[in-house]
Amino acid sequence: MTPHHLNHLRPSDIRGIARLAAQATEGVTDIVEGVHQSVWSTVGAPGGPKPGRARGITGLVYRIVHGVTRVVGKGTDLVLSRLQPAIDAAEGDQRETPQREAVFAALNGVMGDRLVEGENPFAIPMTLRSGGEALDLQARLSIPDATAKVLLLIHGLCMTDHQWCTQSEGQVVDHGASLATALGHTPVHVRYNSGLHISENGRQLASLLDRLVNQWPTAIEELTVVVHSMGGLVIRSAIHEANTSGLKWPDRLKSIVFLGTPHHGAPLERAGSWVDGVLAATPYTAPFAKLGQLRSAGITDLRFGFVLDEDWRNRERFSRTPDERVVLPLPEGIACFAVAATTTNRRGALADRLIGDGLVPLHSALGQHDDPRRCLDFPEASQLIVYGTNHLALLSDPEITRQMVRWLAPGSSHLR
Repeated sequence: MTPHHLNHLRPSDIRGIARLAAQATEGVTDIVEGVHQSVWSTVGAPGGPKPGRARGITGLVYRIVHGVTRVVGKGTDLVLSRLQPAIDAAEGDQRETPQREAVFAALNGVMGDRLVEGENPFAIPMTLRSGGEALDLQARLSIPDATAKVLLLIHGLCMTDHQWCTQSEGQVVDHGASLATALGHTPVHVRYNSGLHISENGRQLASLLDRLVNQWPTAIEELTVVVHSMGGLVIRSAIHEANTSGLKWPDRLKSIVFLGTPHHGAPLERAGSWVDGVLAATPYTAPFAKLGQLRSAGITDLRFGFVLDEDWRNRERFSRTPDERVVLPLPEGIACFAVAATTTNRRGALADRLIGDGLVPLHSALGQHDDPRRCLDFPEASQLIVYGTNHLALLSDPEITRQMVRWLAPGSSHLR
């Protein structure tokens, strides 16, 4: 943390930091107790009432540490909650900075489910945004120059809506702004906690889009969606939830462009699952598996590309299990396009299945699968492969913008 970074902190952040510190202290204590008990177990010493817990005086000491941590944590939070009005008044009307929001987005991606569970103020609520501000969907919206065509943009894991605006060779690249100008759409961004289960975010998005359609200044005739990475799984989940619940906004959905979406998962999360298994293999390393298991539900959903509740519910998300997802095809009647990238200069078995854009393999981004039932139906003319490009560079490639304009232009043969 340099002084430059500290400029983005606020007095009100103390409460969130204090809660994180209490959680971290308890987590470290759990690991230390687990290692301690593992060592004792090798000489035949009995353990406590639960696996990884010590007994006797040793167990009492650890329980005291846990108890003191909870008391101090709750006491600190209570004091800070009473001081919150004064802290807020001292801050005044201080606007968020992109740097600050990027840090919180990354934190939510890594452990957003734990932030929600612990009621941490750092947890990001899902919002729809226009012009850099969250939309109040409780009443009819007032958006200057709002058109009957809406362009919805959904970011990926550990990201925020600010990252749609980037640079390439010194030039600003903003897919949303360029598409809006070329096609006459009004851009709306989604900001969400990417550490929650994808299906939970899908459910929230389905509800928000229903309210957006009802509160938009004019009747929405056309909804176009552009997504990056995890955002593609979120919109697929939202469409399924809307259709199941009888919501009508999917009737206005005309097209979706997927940029580097891991439709069939990402090897990095599968590697994380493998590391969990290796650490759990011996009593000495098993306690350290808890470090890897700090990763969020959103991240573990990326192992195979979980989209529905049924994909993860009633399953141990850190255990190594086969791909047993519910088969979910692309939505019918909607033009779907896939953009995939590879850091290599040509396709090959290694590039397709493992390397890809550095995070998502080509096969996964293109919806291809060894099981024909799981293959997604992207027509060849609706696919674009970009070479020598990594996952994040999908947001800063002007050629991708031009291709999307060609795909989405009125009268395009790709739209059905």
